[in-house]
Amino acid sequence: MFIAKVLGSIVATIKHKIYEGEKIMVVQPLDLLGGDKDDSLLAVDKVCAGAGDTVLVLNEGSSARQVAGDDKAPIRAIIMGVVDHYKIGDDS
Repeated sequence: MFIAKVLGSIVATIKHKIYEGEKIMVVQPLDLLGGDKDDSLLAVDKVCAGAGDTVLVLNEGSSARQVAGDDKAPIRAIIMGVVDHYKIGDDS
């Protein structure tokens, strides 16, 4: 899993049946300081995230397919949560 920023959504008129009724979002992986890390990718949105949201992305094909409920589905990444806040280190 990793933290990412939602850049926006995509629209596909022709797609695999597993994606029907699902939002597909473009997400940009972030480092823990909030900077861009790696290339952006597509992820199925399971939590109604929107552009600009910080999200938690599961990027493991087998686990993503389990969440989708289809062990043969062509899914690699799924948005599993919206991150309200996180901090690094201890304030003590």
